[in-house]
Amino acid sequence: MDVPTGTRWTYAELDERADLVARALTGTGAGKGDRVGIWAPNRPEWVLVQYAAARIGAILVNVNPSYRTRELAYVLKQSGVSVLVAAEAFRSADYRAMIREVRPDCPALSTVVFLDSGWDDLLDRAAGVALPGVGLSPDDPINIQYTSGTTGFPKGATLSHHNILNNACFVAGRQGWTADDRVCVPVPFYHCFGNVLGTLAAMTHGACVVIPAPAFDPRATLAAVERERCTALYGVPTMFIAELAEPEFASFDLSSLRTGVMAGSPCPVEVMKRVVADMGVTEVTICYGMTETSPVATQSRREDDLHRRVTTVGTPLPHVEVKIIDPVDGLTVARGEPGELCTRGYSVMLGYWEMPAQTAEVIDAARWMHTGDLAVMDAAGYVTIVGRIKDVVIRGGENVYPSEVEEFLHTHPGIVDVQVIGVPDERYGEQVMAWIVPRPGAEVPTATTLREFCAGRLASYKIPRYVKVVDAFPLTVTGKVRKNAMREQSIRELDLQTEIGRTNGGIGDQLAAGATE
Repeated sequence: MDVPTGTRWTYAELDERADLVARALTGTGAGKGDRVGIWAPNRPEWVLVQYAAARIGAILVNVNPSYRTRELAYVLKQSGVSVLVAAEAFRSADYRAMIREVRPDCPALSTVVFLDSGWDDLLDRAAGVALPGVGLSPDDPINIQYTSGTTGFPKGATLSHHNILNNACFVAGRQGWTADDRVCVPVPFYHCFGNVLGTLAAMTHGACVVIPAPAFDPRATLAAVERERCTALYGVPTMFIAELAEPEFASFDLSSLRTGVMAGSPCPVEVMKRVVADMGVTEVTICYGMTETSPVATQSRREDDLHRRVTTVGTPLPHVEVKIIDPVDGLTVARGEPGELCTRGYSVMLGYWEMPAQTAEVIDAARWMHTGDLAVMDAAGYVTIVGRIKDVVIRGGENVYPSEVEEFLHTHPGIVDVQVIGVPDERYGEQVMAWIVPRPGAEVPTATTLREFCAGRLASYKIPRYVKVVDAFPLTVTGKVRKNAMREQSIRELDLQTEIGRTNGGIGDQLAAGATE
């Protein structure tokens, strides 16, 4: 059900439409192993392209709706997208203009379909075309989802049918879904949270998916829950915070809600309590994972008490192994001792698309995925995330790797050197902050001018909220930048001490679900 358009499909109708789009994609020349990109906010056609690509064995490439020209060009070229289905525009972004700008640098891109002006033309290509009789394996790659990379550009986590379909099924199972459930999905389809835990999870149990709006809107979400009598609600903590803060929150009838998923960034204790008490989501679950694990590795149970749901990220899903190791020697630590969380099983990605070296850095010879997150497991098998080895900043559920932002800011004519850190923020969990060394004689960048420089070239959630101008960075005796010291100093100077400790230690490098601008 797409609330904005009033579109309603039964599964039989979805099946018929997905077959039509599959034949249409075949008519463009796309086939098994070819990459079909989709760049659009949440809408019914997104789901059709998702299923259609899978039916012909094409690999769906999810493009973040927040991407701008630099990121778009990289993803299209790196993955070799040959067919791109895109919105005309989204919010203030002119997708058509951006595609026109980057297309000369994307030689594999032969077909572009705009949803509002070219969808019917795409469907016309299905005429006289039969579904290809290709042999598909559960282990074939079927989806590439880009995660922010430590090398300055995103890496394409390549997922198989086996990866995502099983993960979807088990996450839905922990919520106790049946064909009578109706899940409201305000999180974006471009990420696993929306297209695996949302659309695929519903399909595995015959549940109904409700799309409240193309992008997150707290009022529209609450209205959709009331109108469609949703039983499950998804969101990152900032989404739940915005819904609870809606001026007319009390006027919405949310009595149909019972379960759902909160994930994507640390889950504030008080927010969880209000979600249970004020929204009535008494069986809300917490998920932990990352795109590379399809995405969920651990999840709380709906019958878990509130304490476990606010202090842990649950227990491993069925058929998923988890171990906590010493980051130095790689040996498994005792229960109750902190170490790096590693996971293994059906959910671990095939690898990063055409990046074998980067894949080997995170998946070892025994197929353990090293998450980079520090965790503790208790005697009952419940996992608590206590920190991050990686230097990722998690803003509103979006993973921001400092090196990517730093590399881009180094192109600013007024900057000699730059270091990016995360500082605490009550609403978004963390905000991006840049420490810069200005170029002598050049105009010194400010937070405002730096945001103007980044606008249209970096996704909004990656743009620094704070800027500090310095002569040099604090260094260790070996010459390494002391980012911890930078963060501590910034917290004091920005008077952000009150923001610390508001969360439960939460979720590490995991389910990116979209900032709620």
